[in-house]
Amino acid sequence: MRAIWMFMAAIATPLVAVPTASAKEKETSLTSKTPALPAAPVAEQRPYQTTLHGRTLSDPWHWLRDQSYPVIDDEDILDYVKAENAWFDAAMKPHEALVETLFQEMKGRIKEDDSSVPQKDGDWLYWVEFEEGAEYKKWYRRPAAGGGEAQLILDEVAMAEGKEYFRLSDVSVSPNGRIIAYGVDDTGAERFEVRFRNLDTGEMLADVIPGTLSSLVWTASNDALLYGLANENWRTDNVRLHKLGTPVADDKLLYKEEDIGFGVGIGKTAADNYIVIATGDNETSEVYLLPAGDPEAAPLLVSARKKGREYSVDERGGTLYIHTNDEHPNFRIATADIGNPGTWTTLIPGSDHSYITGLSVFRDYFVLEAREDGLDQIDVRKYDAPLTPGRIKFPEATYVAGLGDNPEYHQDKLRIDYESMVTPDTVYDYDIASGTLETLKVQIIPSGYDSTQYVTERVNLPSRDGKTMIPASLVYKKGTKLDGSAPMHLYAYGSYGYRVPPGFSTTRLSFVDRGMIYAIAHVRGGDDLGRAWYLAGKGTERRNTFDDFIDVAKGLIDKNYTSAGNISIEGRSAGGQVMGVVYNEAPELWGAVLAGVPFVDVIHTMVDETLPLTPGEWPEWGNPITDKAAFDYMLSYSPYDNVTAKAYPPMLVSAGLNDPRVTYWEPAKWVAKLRATRTNDAALLLRTNMGAGHGGKSGRWGALREDAEEFAFVLTQLGVEK
Repeated sequence: MRAIWMFMAAIATPLVAVPTASAKEKETSLTSKTPALPAAPVAEQRPYQTTLHGRTLSDPWHWLRDQSYPVIDDEDILDYVKAENAWFDAAMKPHEALVETLFQEMKGRIKEDDSSVPQKDGDWLYWVEFEEGAEYKKWYRRPAAGGGEAQLILDEVAMAEGKEYFRLSDVSVSPNGRIIAYGVDDTGAERFEVRFRNLDTGEMLADVIPGTLSSLVWTASNDALLYGLANENWRTDNVRLHKLGTPVADDKLLYKEEDIGFGVGIGKTAADNYIVIATGDNETSEVYLLPAGDPEAAPLLVSARKKGREYSVDERGGTLYIHTNDEHPNFRIATADIGNPGTWTTLIPGSDHSYITGLSVFRDYFVLEAREDGLDQIDVRKYDAPLTPGRIKFPEATYVAGLGDNPEYHQDKLRIDYESMVTPDTVYDYDIASGTLETLKVQIIPSGYDSTQYVTERVNLPSRDGKTMIPASLVYKKGTKLDGSAPMHLYAYGSYGYRVPPGFSTTRLSFVDRGMIYAIAHVRGGDDLGRAWYLAGKGTERRNTFDDFIDVAKGLIDKNYTSAGNISIEGRSAGGQVMGVVYNEAPELWGAVLAGVPFVDVIHTMVDETLPLTPGEWPEWGNPITDKAAFDYMLSYSPYDNVTAKAYPPMLVSAGLNDPRVTYWEPAKWVAKLRATRTNDAALLLRTNMGAGHGGKSGRWGALREDAEEFAFVLTQLGVEK
């Protein structure tokens, strides 16, 4: 049984200016248009230095990193973070009406009493529902044969009651459908506690496994489950076996990874014959197989790790199907006999034109997910004719499409998710025999939506090297003037080979309906145009990502879509790093900046191997501890280290106090240094979620209100008053 499905699914006056700490003054009235504000927080500077490769870096805000982390109880630190939050609240208070207007707009586009399309998995149909007004969802099932009443199997509403944050991790039902296992995080720190419920009786089992950070995979016997514990550095380096009804302390260690840069994951093959243990970092992988009926057997190594080689494995009838980049960066599909798993034979060779992004194995066919010229392709192929394409055709020229929830090994129909920048999320079933698409659900927008009133474009813009063209996806309201006068919101990520898909968003309509153009820059570092596109923004090629973003903005200005200073920009996490670099290097282009949980203190984070992600990140960014060239290169762009005395545009920075990925002190230190260094007093706000982590607030309305605050910041800074 594969992992169970998941279902997520009037303008005020401009913001007040923030006083610059470098002016050594604490003004109480900043503008005649808004009420007086208290002084912006000024973080004390305390001498601290780091020396590496003969270079000494001054870091006077190092004290903002709580030395007892992950416990955060230093009163000086908490007082400063709370002061920044109070400053954010005071600066946004004059715009409460706008925030509320935006929030109600965004909420009005969401069907409150919504549900996913039921999907069969074994003897049951599973789905989730949101009730009207609810922040969280409920999980249901009913018998697949003969109807029957719906059974509530998980009630997130009840579980989240009274909690500032609530999130479920992996949700997994035993093969016989009797026991459900799930992980709970109620702080945002991604520290999950696994619990078990008997679905026949509704009773909770006594078994509780704290401190997990992994998938939950059942054995074929239905009475045991594989999981991974987080180690002291909050990395998963192990696989353990828990037998129901036995003490967790007695759980058997099945696998232990010794490389501190490798993380361990667990899964199951499509036919449920084998449990998969996969270990790796951002560029190298290694896979072991365990019989699902005998998890304590010696693991079968598929092929020993080779630096730079990635591969994943599935199985059908004793044949392994392998998705790997060993011969071509755009991946190939190979096969191997399970009795000789390390000898691979090419089934589908790699291609410069087609980037194979995924492989799914079913009983009677297999499915390739690929991307050609940046456009998603889904290709259904027979085992006796693997080179004969069976491509699914979609109705638009530009779209996002991929396999949805397909939990069973034998399926006559494939569940597919589809959308575009103007087409709401659509769920299809693709009939294998007839080759036809059946529409099961189209996202409902209660407040109304007419796709004919919007235009989407994909444009290619020249990079500064004169050879590379960088794609950008745009959406705007019909009638928007393309004479350079329109404000624009430009988004990017650009790391880890993750592309920002040009899909649909009801939230962004609050920009577009006010005459803004919304654009996505498909910069190098993502894999929009194939694996080589990712590699061209990785490690020592990282500057291409930042340059591409700036070049896209300049290209859109040259084409009269917008103008300098009339562009708001946004990125989160590694995308927040992009914001930090372009904030330093091209401040004149931006009218407002949203930097979400930004990875900006690059050097100090990447030399601290006690942090959860650092060792596994070295293949992506470089290791500044051992490699002087990597140190010098990273130092040349690290946003925190390259703040200088100049005028900076307005910016709103967000953070999560419990964030284990980008720790709270990175954005806190960055904002403190900017306040002390910059020469102007543009709005500079820091909002730290005191009870959440990397993803912000967990409830659907809480998260939406944060979006409304960010949108209000952008609109007021750009002076959009429609």
